[in-house]
Amino acid sequence: MTREEKFMHEAIALSLDGIRQNHGGPFGCVIVKGDTIVGRGNNQVTSTNDPTAHAEVVAIRDACKNLDTFQLDGCEVYTSCEPCPMCLGAIYWARPKVIYFANNREDAANVGFDDSMIYDEMSAQIEKRKIPILSLGREEALKVFMEWKDKADKTTY
Repeated sequence: MTREEKFMHEAIALSLDGIRQNHGGPFGCVIVKGDTIVGRGNNQVTSTNDPTAHAEVVAIRDACKNLDTFQLDGCEVYTSCEPCPMCLGAIYWARPKVIYFANNREDAANVGFDDSMIYDEMSAQIEKRKIPILSLGREEALKVFMEWKDKADKTTY
């Protein structure tokens, strides 16, 4: 078994453990730095009543806590399924060096986790999306952006 297969095996084991414990859907993720697992997560959406508690997000939070950082530079993500749009965004924000996945989005759709509507919505013009998205309070909010822009002691990311 290769190093990568070993870590993927761990992610898949977390997905199985999660469904057997009724935490949520069949998804698991580990985050690795060097040869050490620094973050673990399985889907916990239904057990925590948190729609963002996907395996990748849980693992990112765990890894960042364990590494005491908000970015995962030099880390590898091993996830039991191709990341959904939300998780992919979170992974990109965390900035790991590579993502490995087992099941793909079609496999997920075949067992009831079809994210195609979200992928479609992301490419749709804002005024044509299924949930109305309306701009409100921009003038006031821009002032906060300008203060951030000028803030001398900010931590950029």
